[in-house]
Amino acid sequence: MTAPDEKPLPPSKVLVVDDNAQNRELLCAYMEELPNVTTIPAANGMEALSIVAREQPDLILLDVMMPKMSGFEVCRHLKSDPQTRDIQIMMVTALNELGDHERAAECGTDEFLSKPVNRVELATRVKSLLRVRHLKQELQRTLESMGKKSQA
Repeated sequence: MTAPDEKPLPPSKVLVVDDNAQNRELLCAYMEELPNVTTIPAANGMEALSIVAREQPDLILLDVMMPKMSGFEVCRHLKSDPQTRDIQIMMVTALNELGDHERAAECGTDEFLSKPVNRVELATRVKSLLRVRHLKQELQRTLESMGKKSQA
């Protein structure tokens, strides 16, 4: 699924959070078709936060309607923490009203995709979000390196 002139993605971790096991397995299977992508499944928001603390994924595919903690709450929590705010988050949900999109944007989500997902659209958006994530990391390393050199 990589175009001939497209630069391959660096190794990336994608956390897939959905309380529905079938949806979670399907999204994991779609992600594993992408080169250099490893998936980590989570069944709810609380489990997702625990995994994020351990694994620091590059991208989170996040359902909204889940028990214990909604996807909106998870997103808000992650985007308000300096340690996790740069993790890319795509909400993948059955919700499809304009208000749902607005609420997701207010929480800080980077993308919003309605179920049922189109495999090609999902892959395209995921690759784009992963590129952004890795470019931000590269920029941060460069800025830190420049800061150290200017202090020397």
